[in-house]
Amino acid sequence: DFPKPNVENTDNYRASSALTERLKGLNGKGEAKRVAIVGGGLSGLACAKYLVDAGHKPVVYEARDVLGGKVSAWRDEDGDVVETGLHIFFGAYPNMMNLFAELGIHDRLQWKMHKMIFAMQQLPGEFTTFDFIPGIPAPFNFALAILTNQKMLTLWEKLQTAPPLLPMLIEGQEFIDAQDELSVTGFMRKYGMPERINEEVFIAMAKALDFIDPDKLSMTVVLTAMNRFLNEDNGLQMAFLDGSPPERLCEPLQRYIEARGGEVVTKCPLEAIETGADGRVTGLRMRSGELVVADEYVSAMPVDVVKRLVPEAWSTLPYFRQLDNLEGIPVINLHLWFDRKLKAVDHLCFSRSPLLSVYADMSTTCREYADDERSMLELVFAPCSPIAGSNVNWIAKSDEEIIDATMGELARLFPTEIASDPKWPSTLSQGPEGQARLRKFAVVKTPRSVYAAIPGRNKYRPSQETPIDNFTMCGCYTSQKFLGSMEGAVLAGKLAAEVVAARAAGEPTQGLKAVTAEVEADAAAAEPRKPVGIKGDDPVAFGGG
Repeated sequence: DFPKPNVENTDNYRASSALTERLKGLNGKGEAKRVAIVGGGLSGLACAKYLVDAGHKPVVYEARDVLGGKVSAWRDEDGDVVETGLHIFFGAYPNMMNLFAELGIHDRLQWKMHKMIFAMQQLPGEFTTFDFIPGIPAPFNFALAILTNQKMLTLWEKLQTAPPLLPMLIEGQEFIDAQDELSVTGFMRKYGMPERINEEVFIAMAKALDFIDPDKLSMTVVLTAMNRFLNEDNGLQMAFLDGSPPERLCEPLQRYIEARGGEVVTKCPLEAIETGADGRVTGLRMRSGELVVADEYVSAMPVDVVKRLVPEAWSTLPYFRQLDNLEGIPVINLHLWFDRKLKAVDHLCFSRSPLLSVYADMSTTCREYADDERSMLELVFAPCSPIAGSNVNWIAKSDEEIIDATMGELARLFPTEIASDPKWPSTLSQGPEGQARLRKFAVVKTPRSVYAAIPGRNKYRPSQETPIDNFTMCGCYTSQKFLGSMEGAVLAGKLAAEVVAARAAGEPTQGLKAVTAEVEADAAAAEPRKPVGIKGDDPVAFGGG
């Protein structure tokens, strides 16, 4: 592992710290509110954390028996951790970095060398890197990392790539937001970028950022990420959490909240949001029959779950009507335990495979899973459905079919290591030098993960403030500049806490984000509709995997 980089000396980090101080400064202003928060993922827990900082009494209600939402994890019958996703922490995550500092748990991040590692498509078993040289400031370190790589793009292709990206640096967020109607490939072709950059870089980036192919992904997502990374010296440096996210991140959050008068309740699913004649929330009807009554209410549920619970009285309001344009993207996370050690790198790897996004040998990268004798690969299988760009609906396939396809890809990536195994037909062409066999696996399917950032969706992402004056929303799909990510979830929760705390203190809030004219017209013509509610009690019903 490497020492923690300087992540504090950025404008985004200072802005995040300033928001923390603003929330603390609201403590004691106005009446302390009892706030019911539905959803115990990162967004709901962050919202509760910053509400206790502001002097309020939040209670988090989580439907499942585990906290974390999209970063949830559990232990199998052998005691091995199974995670919903492979989660990486970047230096350019200012709100997450602030949160680690505020909780005093920075030592739980295992920082890796400042580089990006790509599997070579044409040279199975080999890798190439973008190396960031210490001491060179952004954006020059990023440019030099690309220029010094001799295996992915020619010098002419690199020079052709740069001019279309300059407005991102010069005009900033205004230019970035204006590209939301274009896919990544659409942007490339509009601005004359070489096609090979799609194969060499953008496919890997798109699948890592949103589990989706570049012809389906909004260019705003890629530009937003690049803008953060290009403008911060250590923005692209990556860290792994040293263990299971619920144990190593969510538990400290829970302890912080409860030590300051808040509560966190699990196994408490929501049945319905009850409203009065004026549209305000009068209570939360839980599946147990209990009616939870509070002063303020916050939804930290995934967008697909929220849409099933919007009260009939709200169903024709433009704010809630726009949610029809948002939906979660399917993704599959895999854990593969081998009977011996593979030649691994202590880092995240971009596979550039048609089926796989990123992967890591967690037995090498993470203390909790350390094993010098046998490898455990964690891999993101994406895209896995037609909405994400796949021509196969993998989310509907059996676990064995998914693992067989994955083993075939790994045999190509590690041609001298993966054994020919009759149990997995895709490996049968392997030569005798391959010896590593799969001893067990876990497949975690999340049919609705982060919102699908396809072109034209950004304008429908709602503000945390809503037209209902005692109801606020958070979650990474709500409007904030870090998109669908752990960082976005934490920021959205923090912004929702600011809405509640500012309103309680009698201070101005950020206000409602404007709704498009198209949505306004649709809402005006719409008939009220009853909420369909949540059926079942498995993790998928609540937006998990």
